[in-house]
Amino acid sequence: MSQITVKLRHGEELSYPAGISCLEICREQEHSYGGTILAVEINGKECDLRTVLLADSEINFLDFSTEQGARIYRHSTSHVLAQAVKRLYPEARLGIGPAIENGFYYDFEFAEPISAADLEKIEKEMEQVITEKLPFKRREISREEARALFQQRGEPYKCELIDELPEDELITVYEQGEFVDLCAGPHLLDTGKIGAFKLTGLAGAYWRGDERNPMLQRIYGTSFLTSEQLAQHLDLLAEAQKRDHRKLGRELDLFSLHEEGPGFPFFHHNGMIIIEELLSFWREQHRRAGYEEIRTPLLLSRVLWEQSGHWEHFRENMYFTQIDEQDYAVKPMNCPGAMLVYRSRMHSYRDLPRRIAELGLVHRHELSGTLHGLLRVRSFTQDDAHLFMAPDQIESEVAGVIEMVDYFYRVFGFNYRVELSTRPAKAMGSLEMWNRAEAILERVLQEKEISYRINEGDGAFYGPKIDFHLEDCLGRSWQCSTIQLDFQMPEKFDLTYIGADGQKHRPVVIHRVIYGAIERFLALLIEQYAGAFPAWLAPQQVVVIPITERQHAYAADVCTALSAVSFRAYRDERNEKVGYKIREAQLKKIPYMLIVGAREAESNQVAVRHREKGDLGPWPLDKFIAHLQQDIVEKK
Repeated sequence: MSQITVKLRHGEELSYPAGISCLEICREQEHSYGGTILAVEINGKECDLRTVLLADSEINFLDFSTEQGARIYRHSTSHVLAQAVKRLYPEARLGIGPAIENGFYYDFEFAEPISAADLEKIEKEMEQVITEKLPFKRREISREEARALFQQRGEPYKCELIDELPEDELITVYEQGEFVDLCAGPHLLDTGKIGAFKLTGLAGAYWRGDERNPMLQRIYGTSFLTSEQLAQHLDLLAEAQKRDHRKLGRELDLFSLHEEGPGFPFFHHNGMIIIEELLSFWREQHRRAGYEEIRTPLLLSRVLWEQSGHWEHFRENMYFTQIDEQDYAVKPMNCPGAMLVYRSRMHSYRDLPRRIAELGLVHRHELSGTLHGLLRVRSFTQDDAHLFMAPDQIESEVAGVIEMVDYFYRVFGFNYRVELSTRPAKAMGSLEMWNRAEAILERVLQEKEISYRINEGDGAFYGPKIDFHLEDCLGRSWQCSTIQLDFQMPEKFDLTYIGADGQKHRPVVIHRVIYGAIERFLALLIEQYAGAFPAWLAPQQVVVIPITERQHAYAADVCTALSAVSFRAYRDERNEKVGYKIREAQLKKIPYMLIVGAREAESNQVAVRHREKGDLGPWPLDKFIAHLQQDIVEKK
């Protein structure tokens, strides 16, 4: 029997007979790996442990600590869920069941809709499937065999998926006991490898995300190796519910959502205070960095969107109307407007870089099933900027934007990770131009010693991008800021500048946002701070609480002094006990409470109470004003 060379992750090269399975190698090498091995990566492709090696290969065993391993583990749990559902509800039709971040889901069409109360029954059946330790068996069959198999089983959604697969390719199915699913895999060795799981919710979901298709029921769940890991995750989910921006938005009177405008949020006075503070901070930093601010129209002609490429690449997400029998679109992005502003006058190389910023309201048609509070809306304000530059200025401008993003996120206390997103399947421009743009972005990240990962095929249709993913206090990741390098729009809009040689040249454009969408960023801040905004952002910064009616006049003087230096303060003169007023201020998450009694009125002092630190004792009013001013300036 011929020998093959197998290179392991840590660089060791071993010789084995051809046809050896990865499972046999895993058992031999188990001492080299700290965790339970779940699957294997062979020459960069994820595979089952039972996969045999017929040629020289480089392999990497995957455990739960790896992103791939955790995803495979949870995908296998979704198959256990589907098997349990089919046992309890044989008439249920299968949709899809992928792994998602920290969990999984599976879509079903039930003869009669189930309720959240049914999840416990499904969990018990899942436990039975796990106890049976059913092997996950992979089979490759023809398209005709696959269609016949799932047609016989009464699975029309699976048949629809099969019909869209390439005719000349074998189709992969997985079996576990009596259950069969259409799936590319890979999976665990058997159902018994699943340790701890929990079904976490039930929701409606259109088949394939299209509201013209039938509404299915989506069962969400999560799974971990141990019950301790699961308990920790469930605690985080409970904390996330407490911090849910929709709940806190109502309680703190920040915004509301109405059936009369699904996906179009209504911001209340308190919410507008926070938004205006965010925008004021944004404008201050952009003025310092040499940006100019513009505003472009909400409605623009179809001709413009055809020129920009949005009509071809983004039309399904746009809203349309007619004016004077001509087609117009509500802008889904700000960039074409910025191109017209740049083109409105001649430019010299001495004018560059030209940094044009816009807080532009945009509208995108999101499916109703995807709308989620302020995190996914149909109308939002993007803090866009478009930087027009000569080719030799690209790297310094990208570096400058990265530094600005880093500063903003440090102010708000966010950690982040970075991704470089490359050319998508549906893209404008030549491959050579894309390769050049991707190489420039990668070089800047390397020179700034920023760790990043490649996100293949997720670039914008006009250029590659650097995406910043915020990590909040619950460990969740959110993509907000992005830097997109664009050689395409200047071509489409015939943008030029006069170079030092007196000839016309084509500028390069960077598209970038810092907050991303103001609405989404506000949602993240609400949840990051659990509604307890730092003093500079808090809708109400101070409440003055007189102990008796005799101190009402002094409380009014204190409020006047605070308002004179632009603090947001009010006095609570209700006929209630001081303790009750303090508790209510705590619930409203007001940073400072100033208690004033006879002693404070006589000495021109205030008894300071902080919402987290508690009683700070009596302070001269001037000292408190200086302290709060410092708080606000330093954005603590």
